Amino acid sequence: MSRNLAAVAALALIACPHDAARPPHPKQPARGAVTITVIGTSDTHGALDRLPMLAGFVENIRAARAADGGAVVLVDAGDLFQGTLASNLTEGAPVIDAFNAMAYDAAAVGNHEFDFGPAGPSDTPKADDDDPRGALKERAAQAHFPLLAANLLDAASGARIKWKNMPASIIVEKAGVKIGIVGVTTESTPFTTMPVNFKGLAVAPPAQTIIDEAKALRAKGAQIVIVAAHLGGKCTKLDDPNDTSSCDPDEEIMKVVPAIPHGLVDVIVAAHTHQGMAQRINGIPVIESYNAGRAFGRVDLRVSASGIVTGAKIYPPKDMCAIGKDGNPVPIDECAPGEYEGKPVVSSQAIAEAIAPAMEKAKARRDELIGVELASAFPARYDEESAEGDLFTDLMLSIRKDADVAITNGGGLRADLPQGPLTYGALFTAMPFDNHFAIVGMQGKHLRKLIAGNLHTSSGILAIAGVTVKATCKKGVLEVALFDHKGKPIEDDRSLVVATNDFLASGGDGAIGRLALPDGAVDLTDVIIRDAMAAELKKRGGSISAKDFFDPKKPRLDFPGKRPVKCDAAK
Repeated sequence: MSRNLAAVAALALIACPHDAARPPHPKQPARGAVTITVIGTSDTHGALDRLPMLAGFVENIRAARAADGGAVVLVDAGDLFQGTLASNLTEGAPVIDAFNAMAYDAAAVGNHEFDFGPAGPSDTPKADDDDPRGALKERAAQAHFPLLAANLLDAASGARIKWKNMPASIIVEKAGVKIGIVGVTTESTPFTTMPVNFKGLAVAPPAQTIIDEAKALRAKGAQIVIVAAHLGGKCTKLDDPNDTSSCDPDEEIMKVVPAIPHGLVDVIVAAHTHQGMAQRINGIPVIESYNAGRAFGRVDLRVSASGIVTGAKIYPPKDMCAIGKDGNPVPIDECAPGEYEGKPVVSSQAIAEAIAPAMEKAKARRDELIGVELASAFPARYDEESAEGDLFTDLMLSIRKDADVAITNGGGLRADLPQGPLTYGALFTAMPFDNHFAIVGMQGKHLRKLIAGNLHTSSGILAIAGVTVKATCKKGVLEVALFDHKGKPIEDDRSLVVATNDFLASGGDGAIGRLALPDGAVDLTDVIIRDAMAAELKKRGGSISAKDFFDPKKPRLDFPGKRPVKCDAAK
């Protein structure tokens, strides 16, 4: 919470309890009060086409601060690369090119920064000398700004990682103000990226890491501390920073921030949940700006001549383009951003040129027609059954004719399939991860446990084909019954072949890893599921409609209430 003028004056005479965590500041050159604008981006996920417009907004803000003697700090909270064909083809290199040209000050390491695995075409290690973090390390070496990773540890030693250009924090000086920036990632990283690529690493609790690193930065003279946190929240009301009533208290950021002592951190740029935030939590401005380059967050800090933050203005996430009826931003070529900071926003030609080679390289593949007409859009859903999830699992079962059941994770469904001729680009956008088929042998009891566990959690829902599920609460316990495609009950000892992806099969979402399957139960293949689905659709041709795959009156997953399902024993 910003201090009033009386409190600021009192600081010259007595130690203020609000500043108990702050070591004394060394003497700074004389200057007047200035405004430091913190611009935060989050979960860019390779959305290259949005970056020239973002750069236009940033330039207008920088011009405004240059005019009044202040400065801009540009920070990203992680998940920079994974998500578009133009970015994925070169493992995120064009995103770094663009961020370099935009002069980012720092970025946090997100969970999906590990998705590409070794540098090169394979997304997981294939040989003993393959570095499962090779692609990430290449991007860090390419960047002109640090990728901050304060709470990434070597699992064996417990020491923080020591990789090139991946420190825990940095100090930059702008407009005569020393600004510390800390980067942390979510504790869910080990099971929300490809687990084999994270093997040998661990994540320290973010709250204590932030506290320790912020204190160290203050001791080095930092007058402002910013945290780039790849962990987030979800608030639906963003017009009043002091109103947290719409914020989900169970989200990770809402549990971390209250542990931070007052006065230690000035701004948190959050990410990971793809939601919006513009709240003051425990006195700290916290901003999060959705995903895929849709928007940016902003906090204006007023800093006194003595280096004290005297005020913080929190802005709601700024959508760069209009939002369509479908809830998504209009295409960038239809975007009319208008004015910002008193000047027209002009898309940056320099950034457009930086990403042009990657965009051109991806164009032919993106525009390739699959040969199927979608009579309606196929919605994707993270936490409930969807037409897209049902379509994809049906295709998996068609491809793997040796399988009884197909399963994929709702977290891997990233966008709706639009109505009209289906292109490879649309299929890629819906399923951007290069997951390979994994074939898993299990029994009916394992499948029941897998589905029950998923219904009890808030992780991405499991999309399924080959079985239907009827889950009910009985005497406070969730009971799951399974039925095959003929409507016959699946008994616990029935052997099943399950086609899924290597993410789930190797421990992703903590799902299949909980089943304690015997050695040899999992067979990983070299077949990319998305590409196999494209080939299968080409063979089929014709027209398909969402209603042919998902009927909300007859769901494949029938369970009480909403996930996470909670059965009340008292009833």
